[in-house]
Amino acid sequence: MMQDPADFVVAEAALLDAGRFDDWLALFAPAGHYWVPLLGAAQADPVSHNSIAYEDRLLLALRVQRLKNPRAHSLHPRVCCQHVLQRSSVQASSPAGGEVVLRTPFIYTEAQGQEQIMLTGVFSHRLLPTQGGWEILQKRVDLLNSGQPLPAIQLFI
Repeated sequence: MMQDPADFVVAEAALLDAGRFDDWLALFAPAGHYWVPLLGAAQADPVSHNSIAYEDRLLLALRVQRLKNPRAHSLHPRVCCQHVLQRSSVQASSPAGGEVVLRTPFIYTEAQGQEQIMLTGVFSHRLLPTQGGWEILQKRVDLLNSGQPLPAIQLFI
């Protein structure tokens, strides 16, 4: 039986919270993207306007390698995160291809030493079915205050 897509989103966040970045990266489809629009929900695409992040698998892999590098001084002291998710809701589905789009409100906290940042917003996951469950075609992160100056974010929201 295929995993419920909402459970997949919870499991994806748990991998990030546990610092299992290689396992998290493996959830992305070969053509998958991680996108944090600069204009939040008002931004229609990542090409016609700048984004906070718009990364394909190659760029995500490079970031994961950096997170594992002991010489990445910006990661000392250790950085950790915690995602708190509301219940996901299905926004769209394609019976033919099986693609599902989920909307998930979240609170994200990142801590490093005595510093802590908190961000809120909505995830939009475009998921494709696979033999074993789901893979991420796109993870979009619409931050509530995306138009405001943001602190340095070390990990993945």
